[in-house]
Amino acid sequence: MKIAISSEGKTLEAKVDSRFGRAQYFIIVDSETMDYKVIDNAAVAQSSGAGTKAAQTLIDEGVQILISSNVGPNAMEVFKAAEIPVYKAIEGDVKTNIELFKNGSLEKITEATNQGHHHH
Repeated sequence: MKIAISSEGKTLEAKVDSRFGRAQYFIIVDSETMDYKVIDNAAVAQSSGAGTKAAQTLIDEGVQILISSNVGPNAMEVFKAAEIPVYKAIEGDVKTNIELFKNGSLEKITEATNQGHHHH
């Protein structure tokens, strides 16, 4: 299963980035083999719509699960439409969160955890 996690760094030992749309990196992990690839989050530089763009990038990568702490309403809609479940990360590193997910210990998020950052 391909799991994406928002991350502050480029390894499984990196801390989970609490932001989704503005996370520095996304690490996509194969939960069977623990092989992973790192994606630079191109959406970081955007003034608005970062969450939606980041979500679309992960969908294009074929991600099946997302683990992150704060997912805004627009990104949440994109994941819901793509039928990708979102789980709430705990503080700590990427690897720990993958292990907790595999044990069924992470909480599923069904609603946006923040209101997003809209510029009117």
